[in-house]
Amino acid sequence: MPMAAHEIDAAIRDALPGADVALTDLAGDGDHWAAVVTAPQFQGLSRVRQHQLVYNALGGRMGGVLHALKLTTIPA
Repeated sequence: MPMAAHEIDAAIRDALPGADVALTDLAGDGDHWAAVVTAPQFQGLSRVRQHQLVYNALGGRMGGVLHALKLTTIPA
């Protein structure tokens, strides 16, 4: 079962308070998402570290219930 948008949004916002999350279902199947995450926690971090924070927020769901995520991060 794919991961619903509200679950992705909640997981990211819970881990990164104050984050703004914009999700797009890329294939219309609930399995392939694009996310733009703007968060104050990204200030001063490399792009790799910013992405790691988001992936950590999703726990072990990447590659499982969340098949694919095109991720863009923006420091707030």
